[in-house]
Amino acid sequence: MSKWSGINTLRNQIFAGFTVTMIAVLVFAGVYIYGQVSDLLKSSAVKHIQQTAVQMNGRLDALLEQIDSLSTQVATSSYVQKLLLSEANGVPANFNERQSLLQIANGYMAYSSGIQSLELYTRDYRRLFPLDDIGLPSRVAKEWIDEADRKKGRLVWVGIDPRQPDTVLALRRVSLIDQGYSAGGYVAVHIHRAYFEMNEAAEEDGSANGEFMLLADSNGQTIMSDLPIEDAGAVLRQSGGTVTIVGDPYLAVRQSSATTGWTLVLLTRIQATTEGISVLRTAILVSIGIGAVAFLVLSLFLSTVVTRPILKLMRTMRGARLGGLKPNPSPSPQIASLEIRELNNTYNQMVTHMNELIQVVYEKEITQSRTELKALQAQINPHFLFNTLEAIYWSLEDKEEEELASIVVAMSGLFRYVIGRSGNDDEWVTVKDELEHVERYLQIMTMRLGDRLSWRIEAQPGLEHAPIPKLLIQPLVENAILHGVESKLGPGSVVVEVFASAAHPGCAVVKVTDDGPGMDEETVAKLMRSAENRAPDSGSRGTGVAIANVQRRLKLYFPEAPEAASAGSLKIDSVPGEGTSVSFEISIPRGEERTR
Repeated sequence: MSKWSGINTLRNQIFAGFTVTMIAVLVFAGVYIYGQVSDLLKSSAVKHIQQTAVQMNGRLDALLEQIDSLSTQVATSSYVQKLLLSEANGVPANFNERQSLLQIANGYMAYSSGIQSLELYTRDYRRLFPLDDIGLPSRVAKEWIDEADRKKGRLVWVGIDPRQPDTVLALRRVSLIDQGYSAGGYVAVHIHRAYFEMNEAAEEDGSANGEFMLLADSNGQTIMSDLPIEDAGAVLRQSGGTVTIVGDPYLAVRQSSATTGWTLVLLTRIQATTEGISVLRTAILVSIGIGAVAFLVLSLFLSTVVTRPILKLMRTMRGARLGGLKPNPSPSPQIASLEIRELNNTYNQMVTHMNELIQVVYEKEITQSRTELKALQAQINPHFLFNTLEAIYWSLEDKEEEELASIVVAMSGLFRYVIGRSGNDDEWVTVKDELEHVERYLQIMTMRLGDRLSWRIEAQPGLEHAPIPKLLIQPLVENAILHGVESKLGPGSVVVEVFASAAHPGCAVVKVTDDGPGMDEETVAKLMRSAENRAPDSGSRGTGVAIANVQRRLKLYFPEAPEAASAGSLKIDSVPGEGTSVSFEISIPRGEERTR
């Protein structure tokens, strides 16, 4: 920690803060630019691939349209219609009629190099051409036959022929024109897989430029691919715009054919699309390095310029502990900033003011010492007062003046409580002690007022030992007698209550009530304002003295206590003609706090 505190200076903080901030900004800008350019290149590559895919898909549709056209011509051929119509009417075709289909099939296949063979079946799935007895269900799954029936003469693309994997199979139902386009049979077309090759350039150097293409049927079987069969299957099992082939990421664009349900996938290696990124990355790293070095130098220079006047001011302030407060010379306006010059001027003004205050305090100390000496010389020994009251008490006892003797005892207890011992230990008493002092005071006032004064003191059990500042209740009782009972015609009463606060748990309420003439709201407000504005050492006698003293002591001893009124912690409730009650709240500490 000591090593760290040695380098934790303002200069190093400014230098490190500026440097880290600038490097962070440069890194963020570089990463952001790099990401944006990468995304732009990838987006451009994807758009290019999508355009290529659309073109490839158009070529595929043209190839499919050619097969569809040839198969339509076969299905609508007059000889095929006549032969299948005879079969539908129960007249089987003989050998010569079936043999004649070979010439017709060869004639149609001559128009397209992609057709490997044609097959003709009756509507009960018997094969008429070629000349064998293989049934259609053994060649094509039943679901595809049903699909051909549902399409009613439109070509159905089955996909890879399971019996001849090097061919693609398509199926069309032959509708008999003379029988209201009812089902008459089926035409099966076998197409070479090489017929669907559309990317000759990619086939030649696809691995060199990182571009590949594959075509898969609706069952997920690869019809044509520039990739090995295993890699093509891996691509088809993946989804999304990015696929992985042997650990290399590729951009994948998929196009689906509405005619066949096949999927055309174009692949481009991501590394090939972002070849220019490496140059950009190098330029960004070099820019970040140059910017960081330049800013390091500027930060070092700026931190030195800022901290040099402050260090000089600190040396001057350290010297004040050894040789007194001395002003610091003003720094040069060409070097120091406006704030540094203002800080130096403020320090010089503070030094001048503090030197003046030191002189004033020195003179006050001398005057106070002389005053305290005179006060000590004029102080009365409290024991002399207590001994005198004790002698008066025994003298009255001898003369059987019991009432006067009890008054002297009350006065002795009153003086002992008020004068007490000196020091901080005598500032706090218990609620019980304070109420006993109030009781002695009320006994003395009863002797003076006689039957005009009646009083009652009540304390809730459990609160007798709560701590309270000394002489906090008696001034309020004195105020209640002076301005309540004595200002009333006839007898009056004073009630002192201590009970737990219902609104604030952990607090106790001390309440002094009289049935005097009371006050209106304006008088109460004026009284509180007067108590707030009264000087602490004011010796004038008036209604606000007790209120002001109690309120000031409450704020001193209970700063955390909840305020019951807008002015301090005192609360005054008064009704004209009914009386006045003055209350305040004190906090009740927990057991360990009370003991301490």
